[in-house]
Amino acid sequence: MILSGCRMWARVLRQSDDDRAMGRASAQCVSAERPEESVDIVLPVAGFGTRLRPQTWTKPKPLVSVAGKPMLEHVLDRVLPLNPAKVVFITGFLGDQIESWARDNLDVPVAFVEQPEMRGQTDAILRTRDLVAGDALILFPDMLFEADFSPLRDVAADVVMFTKEVEDPSALGIAVVENGRIVRLVEKPREPISNLAVIGIYYVRHMPDLYTAIEEQIQRGLSLKNEYFIADAIQLMIDAGAKVIPMPVTEWEDCGNAETLLGTNRYLLQRQNRDVPTRSGSVIVSPSFVADDAVVEHSIVGPFASIGPGVTVRESIVRDCIVEERATISGALLDGSIVGRRASISGLARGLNVGDDAVVGT
Repeated sequence: MILSGCRMWARVLRQSDDDRAMGRASAQCVSAERPEESVDIVLPVAGFGTRLRPQTWTKPKPLVSVAGKPMLEHVLDRVLPLNPAKVVFITGFLGDQIESWARDNLDVPVAFVEQPEMRGQTDAILRTRDLVAGDALILFPDMLFEADFSPLRDVAADVVMFTKEVEDPSALGIAVVENGRIVRLVEKPREPISNLAVIGIYYVRHMPDLYTAIEEQIQRGLSLKNEYFIADAIQLMIDAGAKVIPMPVTEWEDCGNAETLLGTNRYLLQRQNRDVPTRSGSVIVSPSFVADDAVVEHSIVGPFASIGPGVTVRESIVRDCIVEERATISGALLDGSIVGRRASISGLARGLNVGDDAVVGT
């Protein structure tokens, strides 16, 4: 269970059909002793996660495991020390799994609104307008990061966009900065006008200002392929005189596809620096994660292996892999692989990416 240090309480919001059409939440979180200065956390988690299929056919991308726990939990580990007033989830495809996970694992107030149609980032964010009236930290949890949020307490800006310098910004959204302020946002620049990538974390001091910009964005039809993006809404705020500044993250790891997910798994396992578990008759090579109840017999596991709860590995070599809960690996050599929940793999020597309940092998 993830604890925030707050004292809490009631949960839950579901939208009626009328509320959903209007983008309104149908209830409010109730709190005891809610700190007036606490920030809200807004997590848009409604996407299909198409780049991470087949894993995301049966579970939402934020619940895909990396280094022993869902990527969503890693993200929350980094923001819950802020003692948020509440965490607002914007759900969509397979959203019931997000809701169940949050209720079972979070000891902070949570709220849920639904984005029934994928119309982009700001269409999703606008649906929180009856829930968030003050400041908020908006995160798109398909990446992991290391950042210091403490300066936000005293920041003199309307919006803070967290950024990372990158060598090649051509496939990313970038921020153009003049005199310490972001003056322009450019998606996938053809010319190297900036190497400051926008990574998907935004602090907004007064959310109604962002909601107003989103409404203008939608009214003006500022979209790409019928989707509305937060960069366009923030650009409208900049053009209207809002002070928008960058703030750096020290690390940024993408989890958007199988290759980057495995890379993030390696990064996290190295950082965890935890004791290597032992299993009689087997070798566990550090850095690796092996759940306490996983069965490992006559096998070599690691380096960079993440073996989830209830997994069984017999007479196999498993390295640079993510094996999710209750999967079975038998007589296989797996390298650079992702194995979904309850999958069964036997008699293979290759890299795999198989989803939940798959059966592969001899």
